[in-house]
Amino acid sequence: MNTKYYVGLDIAAETFVACVLQAPSRVVAQPRSFANETAGYDELEVWLRQQDVTPASAVLCMEATGVYGEGLAYHLSAHEWWLAVAPPLEVKRAFAPVGHKTDPVDSRQIGEYAARFHDQLHRFVPKKAVLEQVKVLLQLREQYVQQKTAHLNALQALRRKVTRTPLAEALHEQSISQLKQHITTIETEIAKLLDQDPDLRQQVGLLLTIPGVGLLLASHIVVLTATMRDPLNPKAIAAHLGICPYQHRSGASVRRRDASRHFGPSTIRKLLHLAARSRCTHYPASRHYYERKVAAGKPKRLVLNNMANRLLRVICAVLKTRQPFLPDYQAVPPRQFKTA
Repeated sequence: MNTKYYVGLDIAAETFVACVLQAPSRVVAQPRSFANETAGYDELEVWLRQQDVTPASAVLCMEATGVYGEGLAYHLSAHEWWLAVAPPLEVKRAFAPVGHKTDPVDSRQIGEYAARFHDQLHRFVPKKAVLEQVKVLLQLREQYVQQKTAHLNALQALRRKVTRTPLAEALHEQSISQLKQHITTIETEIAKLLDQDPDLRQQVGLLLTIPGVGLLLASHIVVLTATMRDPLNPKAIAAHLGICPYQHRSGASVRRRDASRHFGPSTIRKLLHLAARSRCTHYPASRHYYERKVAAGKPKRLVLNNMANRLLRVICAVLKTRQPFLPDYQAVPPRQFKTA
């Protein structure tokens, strides 16, 4: 791709501003505002072509603003524009925190960021509709689970009070019952959606052959790997989820214990932890590993975190090879093979 222009897009709820640059400090088209709707998307394309900007000669860049920029991103991708969606924090750190803070200034800075870091940008690729639906349902299920836990805790506290309030207890019980029904309905719909796509159905079926992996964890893994740049790299996924231990050492005085940062999606991290505990109970090989490490003096949470990382490597191996999990599989180092 012969990039000649860099277009910065600053997204708001009702409008967005575009600015065209040829170099980090060379603006060829001053910032212009458009309506954040289909008519505004078409107007943007007409304006870009008037500036001699074509899909083959330009890199467009916007910040990740959730649903506000989703319509424009899908529109540009469908019309074969090269679009990158950058993390807002990375764009912010690329500039000194001084000067005006307006939409035209932001659009110019985003365009300058694209010009300076164009070799590090990644093209936006829309996800499958079924994956987007499953992702929304998983998020909704997690919200309902948190609400159900809150009602359960409140109900337990009310039942311990000396003065009981029957109406409050009944309302909590009713809310808990409704939330349980909603969660069951969501899980059924997730399984139905995944079964409609042959590739997703195969991936989920392979993951379910792994001890400790259920439909919920398999669904989260399928959605996560579909959006990552290196989807089947267990180290990259572990770092993204926050279960990868990092060293903290500097000079001769700073010597902290290796620890995970616990960044990233907390739901998948929780499910991997529960899967590791389940394997300790029901899978003999994992139980033997857990007991051996604990007997050696390792903290229990550290051992469970290591088991979650081991499980993640198994998940990536199953998805990469497209082969089901083999309980009796034994890895053999290549050096043990003898050549003729």
